[in-house]
Amino acid sequence: MITGSMGGANMIKLAERRVFSQSFKPLYDEGMGLVEEAAEYLDGEGRATAKTLSRTAAGLYAAESMRLTTRLMQLASWLLLQRAANSGEMTREQVASEKAKVRLDTASLQEEAPGWSELPEAFRSLVRRSLRLEALVRRMDEEIYGSPKAQPAEPFLTNPVSDQITLLQTAFGRG
Repeated sequence: MITGSMGGANMIKLAERRVFSQSFKPLYDEGMGLVEEAAEYLDGEGRATAKTLSRTAAGLYAAESMRLTTRLMQLASWLLLQRAANSGEMTREQVASEKAKVRLDTASLQEEAPGWSELPEAFRSLVRRSLRLEALVRRMDEEIYGSPKAQPAEPFLTNPVSDQITLLQTAFGRG
């Protein structure tokens, strides 16, 4: 039996049972489908629509689309790791080690933020759905692997996208 953190040796974690069984497939399909849908939207309709937004909304759209992309890539990483464990390609211990690199706490603006209502509904829907899926996955992750170690008080002091751009500029002599 699987030992639970709050129960005895007979406690079975429902999230773990879901992730390490065939009932994981719908969650995996939902997550990967959302990744694909967001990529298509951002590269097509979203790109065209963003050009028609006010300056405030366009800046908000650009920032939130980076957050959305980051969030979905983190979710995809988690889902792929769980699928690898489910199929026997990786041990649970290997997954636990690798998933430590995955962040399931991507920031997002509140819907009350100035300019939010100007954003296209299709985009706002993608953001909402990604946040809902992230919350579900985070709860499952905490149930399976335990609560994450305490994060620094301000975990978003650095911007990974900005860091990568700086590295590229330096590499190509533009920094």
